[in-house]
Amino acid sequence: MFQVFNAKTADAAWSEIMRHHQAGGFSSGQGSRSGLTDELLHAAICIENSRQRWISCRKPPMNIAFALVEVIWIVRGRNDSAFLNYFNSKLPQFAGNEPTYSGAYGWRLKRRFRMNQLHRTYETLKRNPDSRQAVLQIWDPRLDLPKSNGAPRSQDIPCNLSACLKVRNGKLEWLQTMRSNDMFRGLPHNIVQFTTLQEIMAGWLGVEPGAYHHLSDSLHLYRVDVDQIEIGASSVQNNDDLRLEKWASDRALAALEQLVEKIISPTTSVKALKEYAETFPGTIAYKNIARVLCAEGARRRKCPDQARAIMAYCENLAFSNLFDAWLERVESTRSLKRASDSGGL
Repeated sequence: MFQVFNAKTADAAWSEIMRHHQAGGFSSGQGSRSGLTDELLHAAICIENSRQRWISCRKPPMNIAFALVEVIWIVRGRNDSAFLNYFNSKLPQFAGNEPTYSGAYGWRLKRRFRMNQLHRTYETLKRNPDSRQAVLQIWDPRLDLPKSNGAPRSQDIPCNLSACLKVRNGKLEWLQTMRSNDMFRGLPHNIVQFTTLQEIMAGWLGVEPGAYHHLSDSLHLYRVDVDQIEIGASSVQNNDDLRLEKWASDRALAALEQLVEKIISPTTSVKALKEYAETFPGTIAYKNIARVLCAEGARRRKCPDQARAIMAYCENLAFSNLFDAWLERVESTRSLKRASDSGGL
């Protein structure tokens, strides 16, 4: 039986799922390679307003810059680990310490099957909006099915399997299917990834983004994470519009990709990051993404005051609130560590 969660925003959906867990709605004691989990089988999630993709009520807060970089990495079809690892140094613990990630979604969508599925889907729906055959395939059994002894073939097996896209009533509807979904670490990022792709594709097609539907065959929480998770207050709405014509979208996303390359370069100064944040070209929605990425680059260069100065240019209050929460989390963790190292705890 499906357990269904319908909400207007991702924040509301995540809160509803978390309360369902707190009320004992998940089965306990399911094992995994990372320890015991509480699990909910066959969860169906609907987010009516897919642009409201940011889960700000999750405490501790998510790393917004990493979530945005993941989107760029996916839509540009990359699989190199360094592009992501700079923004999340713990990622190799989960996906492997290799120069590339085998399960990279964008690489699967644009390169693995010897075709650019994103472009073909765009062409299909542009010429035939009524099509029911626009399916994006990520899972590859040749790479992803376990070995005959049951052992996984890689540390990085994709959790996302496929997506079904349909244009109905002038809106792009999106159905995402997942085999496995960590509610704390994975779900907030998965929603950002695929609702952003949905909005970008809607722009290519000249339609509105519709509802986002998410099927998780195993929605779970790791027991080691349960005690640290809280439900906080929801943030302000995300009003940025990422929709552009295909040629303009490709140019804007390529510019963001180039910006990330500059940010992760050790030769780039904080002064240069501030200049990039001020002068990044394009619409305000893409400028705001650039400002978050540059601010995180300044923070990682141990210049939190400069990070805040860069974020002062950001006109997306949802981004500003999420970044402030992330910065507070990191600074608090660092202060506790210093106190512990000095014998103050």
